[in-house]
Amino acid sequence: MSIMSISTVAVAPLEPPRRGARLPDIGAPAPARNFTIRTAASGPERDHAAQLLRDRYAWRGYRTVQLPADQTGYRTTLSAHEGEATIGTLTLEMDGPQRLSADNAFGDVTEAMRAAGARLTEFTRLAVDPGGSSPRVLAALFHVGYIVAHRIRRYDTLLLEVNPRHARFYERMLGCRIVGDERTHPGVGAPAVLLSARFDFIRDQIRAYGGRPEDASNARSLYPFAFSKQDEEGILARLVAAQFPDAAAVPEDALN
Repeated sequence: MSIMSISTVAVAPLEPPRRGARLPDIGAPAPARNFTIRTAASGPERDHAAQLLRDRYAWRGYRTVQLPADQTGYRTTLSAHEGEATIGTLTLEMDGPQRLSADNAFGDVTEAMRAAGARLTEFTRLAVDPGGSSPRVLAALFHVGYIVAHRIRRYDTLLLEVNPRHARFYERMLGCRIVGDERTHPGVGAPAVLLSARFDFIRDQIRAYGGRPEDASNARSLYPFAFSKQDEEGILARLVAAQFPDAAAVPEDALN
C-alpha cells in the first residue's frame, strides 16, 4: 500500500525547510526525509500505533494502555510515519457520550470546567519514537488534533494528563497551565497532573508562528514547527473529505 493513501492527511519534512518553502502536496514527490500524518482508525496504521504505544509506555515503566475501540466522531487516533515506520501516535477524546480519560482521576476538575461552559477535548495516548525528529512530529500531531477538535468539531478547551516531571515542558512549549494538582493516574499507575489550554490561544500561536521552524529558538515553543496557514487549510479539506464528510468545517474567520 502506498504511504500516500486515503488515510494520509499531511506530509511534512523532517529536516528544516528553507524560509518560505511550502510543504509538498499529497501525491507529490517526497523530499529526502519526510513524514506523514495519517488517521489510524483501523488496519495496519492502528496496529502499528498500538505497538508503538505499548513499547514506549513499557519503556517508561507504565501499565499498558489500549487504543479506544470507538474510532468514531468522539475518538480519533492519529499516527505519524517515516516511510512505513510508525514514529508517533496521539488519540483525541472529545467530550460526548463516553467519559474522558481525565474524568477518572480529575472528575471534580473536569465537571467544574463543564459547568463553566467548556467543551473539552483530551489529547491522550501520546507516544513518539525518540529516534525521530520529536519536536516536528509532536507539533504536527498536535496541530492535526487541533484541526479535528476545534476547526471541525468546535471544541474549545484542550486537556492533557502528564507526569509531573513533564508538566513544565508543556507549559513552556504549548502554553498550557496546570488545572489539576498531582494525583495517581489509574490507567498507567503513575502520578499525573492535569493541564489545559484554550484552543483560541493555540490558534493564535499557530497563526503567529506556524510554518516558521527557523524561529523555534526565538519562540521557545513547538508552534514554529506547526503547519503554515495555507497547509492547515489543505489538511482541513482532506480531513473533512476523508474522515468527517458530514461535518461542517468552521471557517477560520468564524473562530475569532
